[in-house]
Amino acid sequence: MNFSEEQILSMAPDESSKKSGKELANESKWVKREVSERALWGECQGSGKLPYQTQVDLINVAFKCSCPSRKFPCKHGLGLLLLYARDKKIFSSATEPDWVTGWLDKRGERDEKKLEKKEKEKKIDPASQAKRQENRLKRVEDGMMDLRLWIKDIVRNGLLNIPGKDSSYFETIAKRMVDAQAPGLATMIRSLQGTNFYQEGWQTNFLDQLLRIYLVLEGFPRMSNLSGALQEELMTLVGFTQSQEEIKAEAGVRDDWFVLAKRVDKEENLTKERNWLYGQKSKRYGLILQFYVKGQLPEVNLLPGSCVDAELVYFKGANPLRALVKEQFSVTSETSIEGLKNWKEISEYASRVHAVNPWMNHLPAIVENVVPVITNNQWLLKDEHGNGVIIDHGFQNSWKLMSLSGGKPLRIFAVGRENNFEPLGAWIDNQYKLLV
Repeated sequence: MNFSEEQILSMAPDESSKKSGKELANESKWVKREVSERALWGECQGSGKLPYQTQVDLINVAFKCSCPSRKFPCKHGLGLLLLYARDKKIFSSATEPDWVTGWLDKRGERDEKKLEKKEKEKKIDPASQAKRQENRLKRVEDGMMDLRLWIKDIVRNGLLNIPGKDSSYFETIAKRMVDAQAPGLATMIRSLQGTNFYQEGWQTNFLDQLLRIYLVLEGFPRMSNLSGALQEELMTLVGFTQSQEEIKAEAGVRDDWFVLAKRVDKEENLTKERNWLYGQKSKRYGLILQFYVKGQLPEVNLLPGSCVDAELVYFKGANPLRALVKEQFSVTSETSIEGLKNWKEISEYASRVHAVNPWMNHLPAIVENVVPVITNNQWLLKDEHGNGVIIDHGFQNSWKLMSLSGGKPLRIFAVGRENNFEPLGAWIDNQYKLLV
């Protein structure tokens, strides 16, 4: 169970917690330091009479502490795990005390209760459920008629005036899709609104997304002619959700999953977390999406650069990426990861994916022997044959990537499409480094 200091500090809720956690990663601060196969715990003397009891779940990384802090994890949890990462020898192997065992068992009981609740919710009258589904499909189809007219108006009038449209132009039709119970289409429309109209070539990106939406409108009434996987993909794109409990009941893929990247976006009180994983035996990518509000912890805590023995189950669809962690067993060691040899192989890989799923927008890829270069104020990633792709304009660390490379070829993990990719991580002397 190896954690790097960088991985642990990435879990800190703020900079002050990072600083305090580092200060507490000191043997003299802890009156007890013990470990078992599944947990780590210790007692830290604070300002009160009794020491704070701090514990860390090492399997599905989580923290608990008796201190009054409302931060998750608190400085004591960070400090204890940092200390363990730096020197495991100072921790004694021991039987878990009641306060550790009770916490771990309650976590398991909580998961079981959630499952029982969902099972009860499943026991719904099938006739009523079918009627609701029929009514929703009718509303979706009515909304799609309005969206089709909106798209035809754009095509008829051309793109010249699109950059001058205010936000209501997109938001009105997006809200219409929400009213039609097609929230997935609303999200696709809002991505059109997010087009960078100041970027050269914005027309291509705008039309690509418009065509994806139009493909949904064309495919939805013809679903009976499509494969089961494409039907699931279309339903998801429109906004029909898949039951996570039903997904978890399916057979999964057990592998040593290397955590490639974690992207965290915060909007008001909601946090959206994207975790990219790569199976070292299956050679499959997985995208774990998690949503949680302030004060909550994610269901699973995945540390970029670490490797976990886990079983993943994929959502239904055409060449799906999104998955759930069905069960996590332990933290393991990374073995050698090899990517595709060059951008030509990446292009061929993308063609195979899009032949199965034409809506796939952001493709994950590990590519070997690429070098960051800057030409005419444009950052590129060039392979050994001189072929290159544009580094996405949203990537802010191109000079950092250049300094890490030093002009030498790197193995890169990136996410993108066609000739535009954003690098998220790189292997430097066989050590994985996050780039965002």
